[in-house]
Amino acid sequence: MTGGASIVAERLSKTYRVKVREPGLAGAFRALFRPRYREVHAVEDVSFRIEPGEVVGFLGPNGAGKTTTIKILTGLLYPTGGRAEVAGFDPWRGGAPFKRRIALVLGNKQQLIWDLPPEETLLLNRAIYGLSDAEYRRNREELVDSLGIAGVLDKPVRQLSQGERMRCELAAALLHRPELLFLDEPTLGLDLGAQEAIRAFVREYNRRHGATVLLTSHYMADVTALAPRVLIINRGRLLYDGGLTELADRIAPVKRLELVLEREVDRADLERFGAVTVLEDHKATIEVPRRDVARASARLLAALPVADLSITDPPIEEVIARAFAGEATKGVDAAERAGDVGDAGGARGAGVPEGAPSPTAAAPPRKEAE
Repeated sequence: MTGGASIVAERLSKTYRVKVREPGLAGAFRALFRPRYREVHAVEDVSFRIEPGEVVGFLGPNGAGKTTTIKILTGLLYPTGGRAEVAGFDPWRGGAPFKRRIALVLGNKQQLIWDLPPEETLLLNRAIYGLSDAEYRRNREELVDSLGIAGVLDKPVRQLSQGERMRCELAAALLHRPELLFLDEPTLGLDLGAQEAIRAFVREYNRRHGATVLLTSHYMADVTALAPRVLIINRGRLLYDGGLTELADRIAPVKRLELVLEREVDRADLERFGAVTVLEDHKATIEVPRRDVARASARLLAALPVADLSITDPPIEEVIARAFAGEATKGVDAAERAGDVGDAGGARGAGVPEGAPSPTAAAPPRKEAE
């Protein structure tokens, strides 16, 4: 394994050739006899490294390249360029030994058999992974207890709620006790209680077994609860690799002073202390640089009729949205042009790791997108 890392991705790229078809019957004939193609870059030059036991959030808008990257890392797709090493294996040549080290859970797809109880899938996976009687009993008991699914294992999957199905999906995926979990939207469509139950289980599984977790989610509560480090990808390119706190400091280096006023105050009076983002009746929100929070708060309390004051950070959803728009890379471009990338602003691995080889000379064959 490269330096003991659980996952190493070096300049991964995936490009599809997509047939271009013009509308109408004439367009259909041209597509049949004189087809034209365009290239779609699903993933471009993505590099990062994840150490054993880390829980890392993999974020991006729909179509950003998250699922494509995960499918490459789990051996379901060949990259057009670059290389990957996962749990010490080449994902496309690791075979059964590699598959025993990982688990892939897709929130929008299920491995449970619709008309059969989840217990049948557990027994099937026991045979697939070659678990002994003792391993099966031990792992099953731990998962059933941790996920609270003892009462649903004998019910047909079609009769289970969405939250119950997802908990059973996790039990089936983790029955062989993998060391590396790829979780793609595991809380998709679940109610708040079910989401929290899944988060608590993943947190405990990571703590108990030291498992590495790569998590994608559109629910920021999943990310803030589980992943101190995030990778942000958009349009196939990695924009940021670092801590959530550092990301907020970098993109939104402000604090919000939320005020309740004893009487209405003119906007001009508030603007002397910072940028006014909200002013409604007796309530106002002012943004000030983090370094000026203490001084601005003292001045506000002395100058204005403040009944209550609270200091908050911008919502993480807002920070992530700004990162999706590319703001995470501002200030890094000049360093890259000067050849001084390093860990600019905490962006670990956003560039090519030192000493990393170039993309493979003989990349796997391209496949036409379906």
